[in-house]
Amino acid sequence: MTYHNPPTTPRKSHTFDDYTLSEIRRAAQTGIYDIRGGGAKRKLPHFDDLLFLGASMSRYPLEGYRERCSTAVTLGTRYAKKPIELKTPITVAGMSFGALSGQAKEALGRGATIAGTSTTTGDGGMTNEERGHSKTLVYQYLPSRYGMNPDDLRRADAIELVVGQGAKPGGGGMLLGQKISDRVAEMRTLPKGIDQRSSCRHPDWTGPDDLEIKILEIREITDWQKPIYIKVGGARPYYDVALAVKAGADVVVVDGMQGGTAATQEVFIEHVGQPTLACIRPAVQALQDLGMHRKVQLIVSGGIRNGADVAKALALGADAVAVGTACLVALGDNDPALEDEYRKLGTTAGAYDDWHEGRDPAGITTQDPELSKRLDPIRAGRRLANYLKVMTLELQTIARAAGHNHVHNLEPEDLCALTLEAAAMARVPLAGTSWIPGQGNF
Repeated sequence: MTYHNPPTTPRKSHTFDDYTLSEIRRAAQTGIYDIRGGGAKRKLPHFDDLLFLGASMSRYPLEGYRERCSTAVTLGTRYAKKPIELKTPITVAGMSFGALSGQAKEALGRGATIAGTSTTTGDGGMTNEERGHSKTLVYQYLPSRYGMNPDDLRRADAIELVVGQGAKPGGGGMLLGQKISDRVAEMRTLPKGIDQRSSCRHPDWTGPDDLEIKILEIREITDWQKPIYIKVGGARPYYDVALAVKAGADVVVVDGMQGGTAATQEVFIEHVGQPTLACIRPAVQALQDLGMHRKVQLIVSGGIRNGADVAKALALGADAVAVGTACLVALGDNDPALEDEYRKLGTTAGAYDDWHEGRDPAGITTQDPELSKRLDPIRAGRRLANYLKVMTLELQTIARAAGHNHVHNLEPEDLCALTLEAAAMARVPLAGTSWIPGQGNF
């Protein structure tokens, strides 16, 4: 008699999933690493792992229509003669002209101005359209020095020295040749059509003592008028923030690994840095240990999507947040209405991340004049303003429900965590307990 083993259901490997297998095949065929834009796509501990407790008996909520809840924030109060005053603690992160089209940069300026907040230049210099449509513009000063000149430093409302970025802490930026148009080449003093790779560190300083000298130089150029930000990627936030304060920063920006980029190696985006949630409390602790919390303002960025994310970042000790990728979506990036065109590029709406190729059908991450003109900067600016307004209202709603008349009064005590990882990172109790992992209290 012959016996046959019954067939088993085929089972794919969790370690060698479909994406991993496709990446091995791609690497074997091409011999080059993959480049893309956006931020980390792997699942990471994030703000969704936290909940607000809300007011009940032990706390009293604010009445929505009669009691005011302020959202205003002032940035740069330490040394600057002219700190930035914003209506909302939600700012637009740095995204360059070059990575984005001129129309997209104009739209960001228009939207931020309507919403009463700031926008940021990104690498590659300042365009007249961006300056003209941005009431409050932060000028990024990057290791590349592309497009940098003292006149634009003076035209800006604040200067942000970029030391690191959440998607690639320790790495430089990329702008491939297909996006180096005549205008981009002129602004960056580069040959047209040649790949550009920014330096991973500043050429004229190697540590916080040198940075202190550089900051003083910039303060002299701008007559001590402008706030000086220092932006660091989420790697060692406690020490990086402490050193930024020592160097003389008015504001520190900490960017977690959910933060996006125009283009870098996939392996960099997914495997270097720390989640945004893990960066906030060490950064706040550094400021508190130096007696500088709220005196040096902290901006948190990396994966901010809605008003609840903003409220949680502020409750953990941030003064403001910066939003990048979500702003591009508000402008029209990855819109399902363009699905047919995304499919022609071998992708789908919601997954398009080949921003470096310059073929964005939405006209946002491109320098192609025919694609760029698809984006109406006036209409896109209004969409962005609406999005920022909704986020601000959501933030207010949560602050009121927690019993606070200013969003900066939100505090860790208003939060609990759904997972052990989030409880440990945010240093708030696991829901239903008084236990904060790693602190020994049960």
